[in-house]
Amino acid sequence: MYLKSIELTGFKSFAKKSELNFTSKVSAIVGPNGSGKSNIAEAFRFVLGEQSIKSLRGKKGEDLIWNGAGDSPRANRASVKVVFDNSSKFLPIDFETVTIERVVHRDSVNEYLINGSQVRLRDVVELLASAHIGASGHHIISQGEADRILNANIKERKSMIEDALGLKLFQYKKQESERKLLKTRENIGQVESLRREIAPHIRFLKKQVEKVEKTVQMKNELTTLAKEYLKREDEYINKTKERIEKGKQPLLEKEKELDKELSSAKSVLEKAKHKDAKSEELITLEKDLHKIRDEKDNLFRDFGRLDGELSSLSKMVKKQEEVAHSIEHKTVTLVSVEEIYKKVEEKIKSARNLRDTKALLQVLDEVEKILTDFIDHNKDKVDMSLLEDSRREIETLRSSKKQIEKSLEEIKERENKLSEQYNTLKNDIEKEKDSNRDAEKAVFRIMAEFQEVISNLHSFSLEEETLKVVAEDYKRELTELGHLLGTHILKLSASAISNSDEPRIAQEERRRKIEKIKIRLEDSSGAGEMEVLKEYTEVSERDSFLEKELIDLEKSAESLTGLIADLDSRLSTEFKTGVEKINAQFKEYFFLMFGGGEARLSVITPPKRKKKDIDLDLEEGDESEVVPEEETEEGINIEVILPKKKIKGLMMLSGGERALTSIALLFAISQVNPPPFIVLDETDAALDEANSKKYADMIENLANKSQLILITHNRETMSRAGILYGVTMGRGGGSKLLSVAFEEAIAVAK
Repeated sequence: MYLKSIELTGFKSFAKKSELNFTSKVSAIVGPNGSGKSNIAEAFRFVLGEQSIKSLRGKKGEDLIWNGAGDSPRANRASVKVVFDNSSKFLPIDFETVTIERVVHRDSVNEYLINGSQVRLRDVVELLASAHIGASGHHIISQGEADRILNANIKERKSMIEDALGLKLFQYKKQESERKLLKTRENIGQVESLRREIAPHIRFLKKQVEKVEKTVQMKNELTTLAKEYLKREDEYINKTKERIEKGKQPLLEKEKELDKELSSAKSVLEKAKHKDAKSEELITLEKDLHKIRDEKDNLFRDFGRLDGELSSLSKMVKKQEEVAHSIEHKTVTLVSVEEIYKKVEEKIKSARNLRDTKALLQVLDEVEKILTDFIDHNKDKVDMSLLEDSRREIETLRSSKKQIEKSLEEIKERENKLSEQYNTLKNDIEKEKDSNRDAEKAVFRIMAEFQEVISNLHSFSLEEETLKVVAEDYKRELTELGHLLGTHILKLSASAISNSDEPRIAQEERRRKIEKIKIRLEDSSGAGEMEVLKEYTEVSERDSFLEKELIDLEKSAESLTGLIADLDSRLSTEFKTGVEKINAQFKEYFFLMFGGGEARLSVITPPKRKKKDIDLDLEEGDESEVVPEEETEEGINIEVILPKKKIKGLMMLSGGERALTSIALLFAISQVNPPPFIVLDETDAALDEANSKKYADMIENLANKSQLILITHNRETMSRAGILYGVTMGRGGGSKLLSVAFEEAIAVAK
């Protein structure tokens, strides 16, 4: 790493932009007094973070800004920019070139930039501290400040040594850690105070929460039990309802079917009753039916005899030789038919009196008509045959025969019809009898079945009424539990119920348990339970957060304490080691500058005055032992012994001796921990020619480890520079830069 350039714009006497490029290990800046060359050294201090305006030879920020002169108006801001080659990554930033710029405005507001990005002063200081470029300015020695390290007190001197040794970065870290530790301890105190404040309230809330937790536990128990109860009750109601519906459906269908059958049977009985409104009882009707059967049998017998007679008559007619005998027999037969007719007429009257069925009457009427027609017709014929027989026995035989045959055919046909009607009447009477009997039996059977169906339906109706009461109780319990436990209880699980066929008494036992828990909940519940839980949760979470925060803070404090201890240890070790190395170099440079003598740095810790700690307990009368007060911070003391002189203290040195001693010390420090560059502002002004030669040799040796920017009038010093810049004062009062040769530089310096 090396310093590439510095650029000044509006800074002090440099009104216009002025840039110095440092392409050599040693660069010299020369110029007459008052030209503004020392402003370049102050520009280095400014851009590297110097906060003391007094150190920059000003009283306020705007004193650093070009105030205008001649043709150059005053500037509103001053800026200084330095550019470093960082290809070696000496600065811990990932850029090949690093530009640091500082700008001050008329209102004393400062801006800091790294590679054009605005940053904090702290960022600049820490970045430079890592490259041993500290704020103490030990690497920038201005005119009249060469012996500043000698004039400083032991504490300031130690700070300058630490800065030169590159320990400021660790000190910054230590200071930051101490600040964080202090803040952490303050936070620990605040957290502990907060925890103490909320502890009584937590204890109070905890007791309340324990009560609430018991209530919550009972609610959870009730919830579990209620879910089981409600789920089983819901399933019981649904299954029972389904079972009743399934049981009632066939009974209702059976009831309709029986109702139809009963209506039909009753209709049959009603028809039988309405046939004879005067019939008294079914038994009487049955007796009459028996009589009709008896008379029917007699009719069949009469019809049989009539048929036989007709058959005989037919046979007689066929016999031509027995025509006369046939006529006589026929007459007898007709008489017999008349007797049959009388009997049939009686039967008809008897049948009419019975008034059984309409069909029987119709048949009997038809029989009566047929027989009447038959008798009238044949009687007339018989009479006529007898008259003709009596008149013409022979002539009319054949004609009578034909007439008889014809009559026989008609009688046979009517007899068949009568027989058929008689059989029909008999069948109808039997059917009527069987129908009435079946109808009665059907009525009794239907009534019995109907009664059984009604009884079963009544049982189901009673069960429905009971189920209705259970369902209403279920709805009421569901509503009550919903209000008590929340609406989530209304969402019954769809999972299957184990042991769904358990006895109903088990469900009743659950209900009794639920009622007991509800009573206990009413006794234990109070207003604001959720608020208590919420408040306890919030306060507990707050306390837990504070507890964790306290643990983290204590860990952080412990870590910071350890870090500070490590930093103290490292600072102490690095400091003591660095002082030993500086002493070795200081001794050599001092010997070189003075031709002998000795010089060394020593670390001292001066104690404060002692005091007596008096015990205020007069009864004991003892005085505590004398103890030293707390020791002050250690510092650096400089001890010198000049050759051939009895001078040992710094106060006894002359101005030249002090200058040589400070130069020897500064060079020794630079050799132990070389900074990237060193600015020396006329530190050789008080040296004679012999010492100037020694000084120049030391410069040349120092340039092997650090880049040097020399502001000088000394010819010997200029001779060691690789590049020379001249600074002159222009007509407008502003400083101007010139790149000059060695001989020209000597002339400019004069």
